[in-house]
Amino acid sequence: MPVCSLRAKLKGVLKERLAEVENRLALACQKAGRKRDEVLLLAVTKVFLADVILEGYELGLRDFGENYVQEFEGKFPLVSHLAGAKFHLIGHLQSNKARKAAELFSHIHTVDSSKLARRIDEAATAPKEVLIEVKLSHEDAKHGCAPEDLPELIDGIAACQNLKLTGLMTMPPWDENAETARPYFVQLRGLAEKYRLPELSMGMSNDLEVAIEEGSTVVRVGTALFGKRQKPQ
Repeated sequence: MPVCSLRAKLKGVLKERLAEVENRLALACQKAGRKRDEVLLLAVTKVFLADVILEGYELGLRDFGENYVQEFEGKFPLVSHLAGAKFHLIGHLQSNKARKAAELFSHIHTVDSSKLARRIDEAATAPKEVLIEVKLSHEDAKHGCAPEDLPELIDGIAACQNLKLTGLMTMPPWDENAETARPYFVQLRGLAEKYRLPELSMGMSNDLEVAIEEGSTVVRVGTALFGKRQKPQ
């Protein structure tokens, strides 16, 4: 199949999947008594080529999530010209990559220490929106700030000149049963209300309905839009 025909086919598949996701979002918002524009669809494009971002952009997507600084650094020259596009870092960020992350991303969802916040602040040349990743799971593989350490980290971010703290983010343990994630979403919402933070980055392809019911303002959707991804070799 010619390359142009293959791209057209892939774009058609993405268009159908996007319509399905939008329908799920609309129904979930309706059920929760919320407006559709209260929830941002963040298209997770990690481990996909820049072409996927370009195709999503053509279909109206404007917010894209990436997990790895080095991977997105390679894509950035191919997508940096997209007017109105915003790129969010949603993967764990090491302090030694904070400077590069500050150059590439407008939003960083995974600030988990004052040290990291300072590194991003020092590297930022323009105001940058950040969220605190909160570790609510006991899984060793999960990262984030402990709930009891939130006051100190919130104060640390407030002392940064170039950072604007907008909310909280979490990653519950993955489970096919979406209801398993609900207690984690409820807990994160409670913390956001306690500290008066408006944004809640929670919910993915398999549990976005539950997340919206519990107040999510950002759902991070990859598989439902782009299919299952394979990790780089």
